[in-house]
Amino acid sequence: MSKRRLISSIAIGAALGGAAALFDWETRKYTKHKLSIAKDKSVDIIKNPVLSIHNARIAMEEFSESLVFQTENAANALQQVENSIARVTSKPKRLEG
Repeated sequence: MSKRRLISSIAIGAALGGAAALFDWETRKYTKHKLSIAKDKSVDIIKNPVLSIHNARIAMEEFSESLVFQTENAANALQQVENSIARVTSKPKRLEG
């Protein structure tokens, strides 16, 4: 019961907070602008589903390529750190004389 009360209280608080924020003219203007953009994009997706799927595929391919590139960079950086630590921690042999 308390879980349900917590979640519903959070939802009510968020709704009231959002409604209170709309009293500000700039916030209303910003919200109206963003909703207009969302509506336009939704209409474009509905009218051109093939193009939308194509654009999503292109975006995923670019993300995948970027992820591979960044992963390789991270692996190279870790290799350099490992080599540096190995050089610092290895002690040269002393000549006894």
